[in-house]
Amino acid sequence: MKTGTPSQPLYRSEALRRVETLAAEQPLMQRAGLAAAELATSLCRLQGAALLILAGPGNNGGDAFVAARHLRERHFAVSLVFAGEVGRLPPDAAAACRRFVDDGGELLDSIPVGKRWAMIIDGLFGIGLQRPIAGRHGELVLAANTLAARDRCPLLALDCPSGLDADTGRLCGMAIRASHTISFIASKPGLHTGDGPDHCGTVSVATLDLDAERLVKPTARTLGVDLLVDRLRPRARNTHKGSNGSAGILGGAASMVGAAFLAGRAALRLGSGRVYLGLLDGQAPAIDPLQPELMLRQADALLAAPLTALACGPGMGSGDEAHEWLRRACSLPLPLLLDADALNLLAAEPSLREEVLARAAPTLLSPHPTEAARLLDRDTATVQADRPRAALELAARYRAVTVLKGCGSIVAEPGGEWFVNTSGNPGLATAGTGDVLSGFIVALLAQGWPALEAMLAAVHLHGIAADERVAAGCGPVGLSAGELIDSARATFNRWVTRGR
Repeated sequence: MKTGTPSQPLYRSEALRRVETLAAEQPLMQRAGLAAAELATSLCRLQGAALLILAGPGNNGGDAFVAARHLRERHFAVSLVFAGEVGRLPPDAAAACRRFVDDGGELLDSIPVGKRWAMIIDGLFGIGLQRPIAGRHGELVLAANTLAARDRCPLLALDCPSGLDADTGRLCGMAIRASHTISFIASKPGLHTGDGPDHCGTVSVATLDLDAERLVKPTARTLGVDLLVDRLRPRARNTHKGSNGSAGILGGAASMVGAAFLAGRAALRLGSGRVYLGLLDGQAPAIDPLQPELMLRQADALLAAPLTALACGPGMGSGDEAHEWLRRACSLPLPLLLDADALNLLAAEPSLREEVLARAAPTLLSPHPTEAARLLDRDTATVQADRPRAALELAARYRAVTVLKGCGSIVAEPGGEWFVNTSGNPGLATAGTGDVLSGFIVALLAQGWPALEAMLAAVHLHGIAADERVAAGCGPVGLSAGELIDSARATFNRWVTRGR
């Protein structure tokens, strides 16, 4: 498979510590500092350029000392500010500091004034930071961000931008806003979700000559098309519309019919053989003039149709009628996706949760953070503070494959496996994109994809479609949900063609 970025393993701090312990005899700090120096050299090719390096009180500072030594050897003008105490450095970092000084390097107490920087390197704190950055360290973070913006120079973070929780993507007060991050051994979840992408810039991985997956099982993975290769098969020539499933979409209450139309169009163009829309608006049109292939029904006729998968929620509303139709939908023995208003109904009515838990067929949930907060009886800020934990808890509580949407969407399944999506952009922050995602998911379910694979493929494809529209000049500002559909169809067909 050569389409897109392949899936990468992700490790939380605790798992990385186990990897480091198992590889304790190897010179990891020396390798990390050298890898950082090599990346810095590729980003700043001007010989003799002024580099500002910030070294902190732990092993991240040790990585910075090693990088600084190599960069001095490459004839860069290195100014290293050490924000710690030499006598309290961990052993490896202390040895790296001594060698830097023995080779002629100088430990500065403050950032030199009057200089313009070709690059700034952040080695203040790495993974595992749990407290807000303050005091002198906070001043250095603020200065690094300000100077990088002033001088329009790269700001390279070692392992993780200082102030960012590498496990969750949560900010610990202020944080480095890097243009590039070099992640050592493996990538971390927090670099790709929550506030991570806005603070990490371009993320690269330096494995330090370790095969982390051989040593410790990954915490999670990023989404990649290579995870889907077993499902991406060309259709048989001897096929018909019944071979490709029948997707149903229940929603479209008064003034919200457009949501159901978007989901239906997305399902049709992602390959469902038939798409039925069950509209709750009694005055709804009998046909979608832009997509006459959609079969519009009343809700009772939809639930009696020969469906192979059903999505509930797009434009569904929250009244008693919607509640009753959702209860009936939960009793159907077919894959069921709950989104939007269906999730709010589920959160508000405990009896619906019992209906969901009693299902034998797969259930899928696709909440945004506020919907997730309602389902977990929490506030949105708590959900966003640890997005992986919230997604995993939802999957377990409702026995459902779940995607927690947002920056770095998290897909989790009830057994505890989870993934972080790295495709997508701010253009998706507009009305209707969630309805389009629902259409993609139910289309794949209808065609017989297992629940987890359908969710992974739809979420990744949804983001890639947005990325392709932006690359074509159609966003992110002003990107509309309907524009994603044809882009996704073209991308999916490329996946199938190249996935053989």
